[in-house]
Amino acid sequence: MKKTAIVTGGGSGIGLATAQRLHADGYEVFTVGLGEPEQRVEGIHYQELDVTNDEAVAGFFEQFERVDAIVNAAGIIDHNREWQLDGFSRVIDVNLTAVLRITNAALPGLKVARGAVVNFASMHGIFGSAKTPAYASSKAAISELTRCMAVAWATDGVRANAVAPGWILTNLSRRAFEDPARSEGIMARIPMKTWGAPEDVANVIAFLVSDNARYVTGTTLPVDGGYSIA
Repeated sequence: MKKTAIVTGGGSGIGLATAQRLHADGYEVFTVGLGEPEQRVEGIHYQELDVTNDEAVAGFFEQFERVDAIVNAAGIIDHNREWQLDGFSRVIDVNLTAVLRITNAALPGLKVARGAVVNFASMHGIFGSAKTPAYASSKAAISELTRCMAVAWATDGVRANAVAPGWILTNLSRRAFEDPARSEGIMARIPMKTWGAPEDVANVIAFLVSDNARYVTGTTLPVDGGYSIA
């Protein structure tokens, strides 16, 4: 039986690379999110879905009897409004609460498949951020939520882990990459002296949802070239 993987935020960046990698690994892949995907790949199913909408999320998961992998890649950042309550709440809802909403909706299918969950933490969840307190707080909380999922669902055969990407070159980070002053400062701190590619994170996620990681649960794995330890 073909395994099923669902990737939120799978239309761009790391989510898109993950959807492509899991598809290449033989999964039937469904990606959900808002807006047109950056790239459409034959064989990957795309559906528009607001991950903050309880009814829409519940309706989407009615079609699945089993779910082998959930990858919660959807997320937002708002440099201009995160110190304001409305901006803070919006970022928390998308980056944290929606992860619980999606995974709870998938849980019956995950239990049937004895599947795996991968959430997205961040290097920003390790240290403070003057401009993005909601983003940083949500990503720090993801690590704890992931541990709670791992403990709660282990006896059902469901594993939960998180990745914490560092400076990965995507459309969202390209401005920093192309700014000589910012890029130089970033590069100086990365021990491996290179930015990551979305595929670098996708490869780690592919491992975490595979049987090769059958005894790995509750961890947050940095994928940052050593940035967070430098």
